[in-house]
Amino acid sequence: MKKIYTLLLFIAVLYTANAQMRLGIMGGPQSSSVIEKNFIPAWETTEKPFYSKRSGLNLGIIGEIPLGYSNRVFFQPGIFYMTKGRKYERFYDTAAVKTDTLFRSSTFSPNYIDLPLNITLKLRMGKKSSFWLSAGPYLSFFYSGKQTAESRVVENNTDIKYTSEESKIQVGKNENNVTSFDAGINGRAGFELGNVLLTGFFSQGLTNFYDASYKGTFKHRVIGASIGFWLNKKVVLTNDKDKDGVPDKSDGCPDVPGSAKAGGCPDKDGDGVADIMDKCPDVPGEARYRGCPIPDRDHDTVMDEEDKCPDVFGLIKYHGCPPPDTDGDGIDDEEDLCIDKPGPKEFNGCPIPDSDGDSINDKEDKCPTVAGVRENNGCPAIKREIVEKVNYAAKKIFFASGSDKILPASFPALDNVVAILKANTTLKLIVEGYTDNVGKPASNLTLSQKRAEAVTNYLVQKGLDANRLEAQGYGQERAVADNSTPAGRAANRRVELKLSQQ
Repeated sequence: MKKIYTLLLFIAVLYTANAQMRLGIMGGPQSSSVIEKNFIPAWETTEKPFYSKRSGLNLGIIGEIPLGYSNRVFFQPGIFYMTKGRKYERFYDTAAVKTDTLFRSSTFSPNYIDLPLNITLKLRMGKKSSFWLSAGPYLSFFYSGKQTAESRVVENNTDIKYTSEESKIQVGKNENNVTSFDAGINGRAGFELGNVLLTGFFSQGLTNFYDASYKGTFKHRVIGASIGFWLNKKVVLTNDKDKDGVPDKSDGCPDVPGSAKAGGCPDKDGDGVADIMDKCPDVPGEARYRGCPIPDRDHDTVMDEEDKCPDVFGLIKYHGCPPPDTDGDGIDDEEDLCIDKPGPKEFNGCPIPDSDGDSINDKEDKCPTVAGVRENNGCPAIKREIVEKVNYAAKKIFFASGSDKILPASFPALDNVVAILKANTTLKLIVEGYTDNVGKPASNLTLSQKRAEAVTNYLVQKGLDANRLEAQGYGQERAVADNSTPAGRAANRRVELKLSQQ
């Protein structure tokens, strides 16, 4: 099979030399995945989430043959080395699921030779640059590949066994083999800047390339980017005598190389107006001004000769300048009610008021009519002894293992919190739940939320207004100790109580 690929590459180079096909090289990074569909019950929720994309690369040769004489439509065949496949990685929560397996991962890494057969449309952006879109089918041949697998399993309830396996991907019609041939569609878009190509691409397989031990279909999908270089000059068709890319039948100057924008005639400044008609041949302009620049550079309808700010958009009554902004707050004096004091637009350019004079503006002040401190969002400071009592109570809240059930030993501490809040009716309480990192992050987040809610429910049952309470679970985030030790994990399994002003 490798000899076939070498022969195809040789034929492509030979055809370039004889048929004047333009030839380039391209390569870059890509991300591949496998679109799998099967009939395994609950596979979409139990297994599919653990599959991820495989990073790889593409490298190959691209050809270009013009179609017609417009120099806009081309046939672009290619031959590319492509890494495809996918990855699988799963950690098992042995506390939630009865299993001896701690971790399992695998990588499916097939490599292919792809032959895209694309039709390309180029849209010119300048003399030597263009934007192009390309799409078409592709043929794909299996080149090589391997599968790797790793696992960690608990043996005898204590020992952890690590295994690692690697095997070659087999081709054939047997189970767990890939097919030697694949096909699909692909698209590419990008920029051609002289001889440099900058593109992104997408390909989707249409055939089932893998025979699994169960009924299902497997199709490749690849997204990537490439940078490339043309190795030879652009092909010019025989009906373009001056070889400027403009067919003779459309060329206003068929014997002199010129610009397509200027009808095939010379155009030094590249403004689309031929030099013989351009009154400003060295300066880009517009056809309606005979190739000279627009006399109103900032396009504010005030001509440059009368515009006191010719490079800044302005108004006629200010002689082409923008309205003044004396205080520099971004609101011009015409709309600013405080032209000498900066302020936001919602207050019409005036500073945000501070009703209680505590240096915290009313927009940020949760107690705008009572002087307070910034640490408490503008409200009066909460007494230190109250904060210390609530913090102490938080350390005395305990739950059943792996549950949101509050243990009776926690009730005295919670009752003290109830008494404090009843005695201080302006205070609110935020209950924050946390866990260690044992188990799945999603499960830990759910458990921490339930524990926080269990605390608020208890406080409500003891007579507190639910509007004064808030429960928030953070799971294994914001650890306060090292999760690698039992003591650290115990410290991270906690509830914190945060006081704030209503």
